[in-house]
Amino acid sequence: MKIKKPSLTFWQILNLNVGFFGIQYSFGLQQSAVTPIYDFLGASPDQIPILHLAGPVTGLIVQPIIGALSDKTWSTKLGRRKPYFLIGAILCSLTLFLFPYSSSLWMAAGLLWILDVGNNTAMEPYRALIPDQLNKKQQPLGFQMQSFFTGLGQVLANLSLFIFPLIFIGTTGSLPTWVYASFFLGAICSIGTVLWSNYKIKEIPPTEEELKKLREKKSLLAPLVEIFSAIKSMPKVMWQLALVYLFQWYALFCYWQNSSKSVALSVWNATPVNKDLYSEAVSWTGLVNSWYNVVTFLIALTLVSFTKKYSPKNVHAVCLLIAAIGFLAFPHIENKNLLFIAITGFGIGWASIMGIPYLMVVSEIPKERYGVYMGIINMMIVIPMIIQTLSFGYVLKHFLNNDPRNAITFAGFLLIISAVLTLLIKKNHKK
Repeated sequence: MKIKKPSLTFWQILNLNVGFFGIQYSFGLQQSAVTPIYDFLGASPDQIPILHLAGPVTGLIVQPIIGALSDKTWSTKLGRRKPYFLIGAILCSLTLFLFPYSSSLWMAAGLLWILDVGNNTAMEPYRALIPDQLNKKQQPLGFQMQSFFTGLGQVLANLSLFIFPLIFIGTTGSLPTWVYASFFLGAICSIGTVLWSNYKIKEIPPTEEELKKLREKKSLLAPLVEIFSAIKSMPKVMWQLALVYLFQWYALFCYWQNSSKSVALSVWNATPVNKDLYSEAVSWTGLVNSWYNVVTFLIALTLVSFTKKYSPKNVHAVCLLIAAIGFLAFPHIENKNLLFIAITGFGIGWASIMGIPYLMVVSEIPKERYGVYMGIINMMIVIPMIIQTLSFGYVLKHFLNNDPRNAITFAGFLLIISAVLTLLIKKNHKK
């Protein structure tokens, strides 16, 4: 017997996604604060990509396994997805608290691995919660609400990089004191918002037939078998999206790794060797990145109506092109205030990236495999990131003159390619 999903109110959908805010605060710190921390601890420019290997590798391994496990989980007390993003949030909070105490480059890199395990444990069960809880009509609002909280969480993370250096001056241990304040606030947000959603969410229980299948004894290798089985029967639209993601996520990693150094060179004519000027550039970049996330949460819910009118594919392609234009302009700007205009394009693109691709595939996925397929979508995200971390140091050094400004221009061209590939996606209408 199929359970009919009730229509939820706007506020119920908001409460459903509040925990996503804390997860994205943590991701915001990874994107904007970890590279400067590596710089402060003495990393060279071509070392930065490999030091970010933690995120894609843990995402590749952890998310599909956790997704598959959550598909086969049911706890009468906690539900199906909630146990996973609760465990992930606890791990994130503990690691965010410890991160500022990094005394060496490799200690920071090691903590990043643990932080990413926590983030990845929470992420895909949260993505799968949307089709679990919402009917087809409300799913666009659910996914774009996650995009909204992505913007809001990352705004706060990036604003902390601008505001806290004005309040917490000086150095504590090996790092500036503002790092401690930013990461401690992240630890509170990560666990606090997930606890709120856990309290507010009541997951829809499985039917008796589904419950019987869940109680069947499974081997330890069952999650891996499930992942490979799901990949084998993956809908065509997901293979097409994987090609879009190859260029899209390679480009985004290029931006996040090089934005602070690009701004330092184009506006302040400074490198990490000059700690005072570089800290000023990092602080301003935090403000600039917070702006693109403000744009994201302002526009995210607006995109819902555009996807209904023009189709998710077309909306996503246009948003990627707008982001590409912003990236192409960004490294050539010498007036720090004009950076906000360029990065507005990425804010529009980011609002689409964090929600619309899921709308393109969710109707093609069987409901009993939501978790594992959300994990596989993340594999499509992290494989380009792994390729980037392993290859871009060489590309930057030998083809882009070790200049972070060239890295962001390169990212702009990659986004143009991903926009064209998005337009070529064709869904299977024989359903």
